[in-house]
Amino acid sequence: MLAKVAAELPREPGFLFEPKWDGFRALVFSGPSALHIQSRDLKPLNRYFPELEKALHELLPKGCVLDGEIVVAGRHGLDFDALQQRIHPAPSRINRLAKETPASFVAFDLLAAGGKSTMALPQSERRTRLERLLGKTKSPLHLTPVTRDRAQAEQWLEQFEGAGLDGVMAKLESATYQPGKRTMLKIKHVRSADCVVAGLRWYKDRPDAVGSLLLGLHDDSGVLQPVGVASSFTMEMRRQLVEELAPLRQDAEHHPWRDWEGNESRWSGGKDLSWQPLKPERVCEVKYDHLQGRRFRHATVFLRWRPDKPAEACRFDQLEEATPFELTKVFKGIT
Repeated sequence: MLAKVAAELPREPGFLFEPKWDGFRALVFSGPSALHIQSRDLKPLNRYFPELEKALHELLPKGCVLDGEIVVAGRHGLDFDALQQRIHPAPSRINRLAKETPASFVAFDLLAAGGKSTMALPQSERRTRLERLLGKTKSPLHLTPVTRDRAQAEQWLEQFEGAGLDGVMAKLESATYQPGKRTMLKIKHVRSADCVVAGLRWYKDRPDAVGSLLLGLHDDSGVLQPVGVASSFTMEMRRQLVEELAPLRQDAEHHPWRDWEGNESRWSGGKDLSWQPLKPERVCEVKYDHLQGRRFRHATVFLRWRPDKPAEACRFDQLEEATPFELTKVFKGIT
């Protein structure tokens, strides 16, 4: 099942609320002799998480299928950067990271038990059976918290971000499991920031359309640092941006990021990360959800140009930072 974005938690009754984990969505199939971990787009994940394969094979009852999230816990909460590093072709590196930054699996839905599908059951019944199936879980297997109390969910939305979580999910108690359908709601914090537009990437190698804008913010020393991208544009705007930004195009040699190859994007996935430098003079306002370290966790949404604001005024200190929250408290009583 997939989710659509909502501006706030639903007020009508009949919803279950859960934390939204910031990791890799995965299905776990516990067979008689083997355990299989599969991504949402059907890619096998066993080789990237050997420690999870071994542990879940020992912990899970045979014949069950779980929907959940693979996460990595760091010193300051969930660490998506460490999780991203696990998708690597070298077995030696995977095995080393499995020991240094071991992953966990957070279960939040039950698709089968005892070899029989539970997908036609309502969400509330699947949750009851999931709790019964897993009993008292132990690391690296966790059962996500759940509540029917909207006030409790509001508190989670405020607090859990400080532990690296990504918002709150709302699921209808009566809903069956519907693969590929957007039957859930996800609620996140929405914030805005003024950023320097310091470069662009072309849209699918087309010189007549902009794919994304590269954004920067100045640190305490006045150095412009790359912080993410804005990429939600209509095709009409993609073409307009080519003309609008043409006077700002320059050689990388005279750009503050001249030694940056663009390969620090956590979303590269083998894509071409070449970019066109721009004179870092234009400022735009973007909408973002939260930070991961010193970068926007997801691509931002372009809101408007800010011709009234100088580029030098776009600094990190404008950003709202979440209050730290202990990840262990998220699991309190259920780990």
